[in-house]
Amino acid sequence: MSQPEKPAIAAAIIVEDGRVLMVRRNVKEGALSWQFPAGEVEPGETSEDAAVREANEETDVTVRAVKTLGERVHPNTGRTMVYVACDLVSGTARVADEEELAEVAWCDRATLAEYVPYPFFGPVQEHLDAVLR
Repeated sequence: MSQPEKPAIAAAIIVEDGRVLMVRRNVKEGALSWQFPAGEVEPGETSEDAAVREANEETDVTVRAVKTLGERVHPNTGRTMVYVACDLVSGTARVADEEELAEVAWCDRATLAEYVPYPFFGPVQEHLDAVLR
């Protein structure tokens, strides 16, 4: 019998003032430590809705989904990932989910390269190249 497919993971790519919001998880997924706010898409939910909800649950910010940047099976985790560009609507990013997150950070281009020393998925990298300083 085949395993039921795991739900997709929606990641919120939140850029404000030339910096992107990153979270550091308490539990690493493979080599991943710093990553975008993200979580499973729940039944009946769109990827955009899930990205908005997860950003709020994890970091206490309200965001608006702007567009889906792309989708892929993540090479490290084997999970389907959907990347959603979001605009910050309100709130101050903080660790709202202490079980999952160790810290949050707004990263400019240099800091992001330090925290995540490998290239992002193509469409995400292109988006970040266009909006980060």
